[in-house]
Amino acid sequence: MSGRIPREFIDELLVRVDIVDLIDSHVPLKKTGNNFVARCPFHAEKTPSFSVNRKKQFFHCFGCGASGNAISFLMDFSHLDFVEAIEDLAGFVGVDVPRESTEYQPKQKKDDLNSLYALMEQAAAFYAEQLRTSDEGKKAVEYLKNRGVSGDCAGDFMLGYAPDEWKALASRFDQKLLLDAGLLVSKESGQPYDRFRGRIMFPIRDKRARIIGFGGRVLDDSLPKYLNSPETSLFHKGKEVYGLYELLEKNPKPQRILIVEGYMDVIALAQFGIHYAVAALGTAASQAHLDLLFRFSSELVFCFDGDKAGREAAWRAMESAFSSLKDGRQIRIMLLPQNHDPDSLVREEGLDGFIGRMQTAETLSEYFFGHFSNELNLSEMEGRAQLVNKAKPYLEKLPESIFKEMMFARLKELSGWANLDVLENATTLVAKQGSKQDRKIARNRPQDGGRLSSARVAIALLVQNPRLAELIEQREIDWSGLEFSGAALFKNILQMIADKNPANAAVLMECYRDTAEEKPIKALALLDSQVADDKIEAVFCDSLDRLLTQARETALTGLLNKGKTEGLDAQEKELLRKMLTAKILVPNNRNS
Repeated sequence: MSGRIPREFIDELLVRVDIVDLIDSHVPLKKTGNNFVARCPFHAEKTPSFSVNRKKQFFHCFGCGASGNAISFLMDFSHLDFVEAIEDLAGFVGVDVPRESTEYQPKQKKDDLNSLYALMEQAAAFYAEQLRTSDEGKKAVEYLKNRGVSGDCAGDFMLGYAPDEWKALASRFDQKLLLDAGLLVSKESGQPYDRFRGRIMFPIRDKRARIIGFGGRVLDDSLPKYLNSPETSLFHKGKEVYGLYELLEKNPKPQRILIVEGYMDVIALAQFGIHYAVAALGTAASQAHLDLLFRFSSELVFCFDGDKAGREAAWRAMESAFSSLKDGRQIRIMLLPQNHDPDSLVREEGLDGFIGRMQTAETLSEYFFGHFSNELNLSEMEGRAQLVNKAKPYLEKLPESIFKEMMFARLKELSGWANLDVLENATTLVAKQGSKQDRKIARNRPQDGGRLSSARVAIALLVQNPRLAELIEQREIDWSGLEFSGAALFKNILQMIADKNPANAAVLMECYRDTAEEKPIKALALLDSQVADDKIEAVFCDSLDRLLTQARETALTGLLNKGKTEGLDAQEKELLRKMLTAKILVPNNRNS
């Protein structure tokens, strides 16, 4: 779907929705004090640690740490991307999602997309009927039986048959929609014709069960053996995998996901009870594919044929794999014996034998360094130098993590190069240094003998009640020279509130999605300052006064000391004069 979703609509949506009602429709909640609780839907637990706060419009699990607003819940619970979560949330409150038209990309109406989805369902039903009833379809059924595919399995995957005719679809459905859906091929001269002819048809469904494309396989050895839908407004092969919907229907949280090469591999394994296999759609597995699959399982197993082409495909997968690996994620490489594919191997060795191979498949690190050890002579200095030159570019793609450090340590061990270190890039270093103080104040551990600092209370109350920014504006505070723990984050929040005018904490948190400040903002939103609703403004003002007094005292002391040792420039002298004047006036202001 083209066009951006307006930010104003997202903010309005978060104001309209009640997160308690939303989550309660998925996970039954029980009221306990000011919160609603349940057993966490994101990890197994015996006692409820999942809490939802209606006032903050925020959820948090004290067991696994999952937290966020209504959008975050739908993304995590229903395994949706951001846009899909917005669409689901809009449906929950009964409104349509508007789109901003762009200069270069025409806006596609929601009705047009619905028409395409409906057409794909009708086409799939037509293909399924042809498989069951036509004479040609009987040959396809015979082929599937010979491959060991049962009728139930064919039904689960909605298998069908495309007649060997030029206009089987074109004569039955709207030709413009067929062209938009990629089911017709347009000729430069003459009438368009059906893209899929004389093939077994494999509908490709997205996570929400909508048919977005098709794959087709011939019944003989003619080429191309497999044919996929082209890129359309519904189908992007670099972002979708075959069999994911069927996998999630069987188990939404599989222990592992097996990535195989073809449609029939997925179906054959499902026939034997392995319902956690998927296939890339005629392309190498991309980082988008892996990031998608890692949403549902922490372990992915690549399964490749053991021939030369399979080994080359396994190595090509390295680049995408290294870019997707983070702590807690694991990838294994399973190379099959020569002259075997998953279908033939599971039939020969049985289910237990196949699963045993999968469980003992090489980890990514073993496969990676084993590849180089087999290719290079590491007993020679030249071979070890080649190892560093070839391996280092891959390792540098790894996200900053313990795993990355361990991989570099292994490379250092194999190469014997003592100067090999993991160097963080400058951007990461700057971000870490700049946010160090902000992260410090956002921790949930109380400081000062169990008491929360004035800065922490003030910033937490501001995040939880963005309207408090008006009280700061009324004071016309001069921030020059004032530094305190969390000052950068405090000023950032004030600016964000001034720019976006968020209606509540949930809207403010959404403004920080995918930013460096997202984590500390969430921590501050969770912080329980134990302040009654009718005391929030008074406590905030008192904490702010204490914070500013401490900051002025620190800045004043610094200027006085500098004046004694180094001397002050004109700007610093003026700042000192203002601070001394304010020091005299503040007590009177506070007592008035």
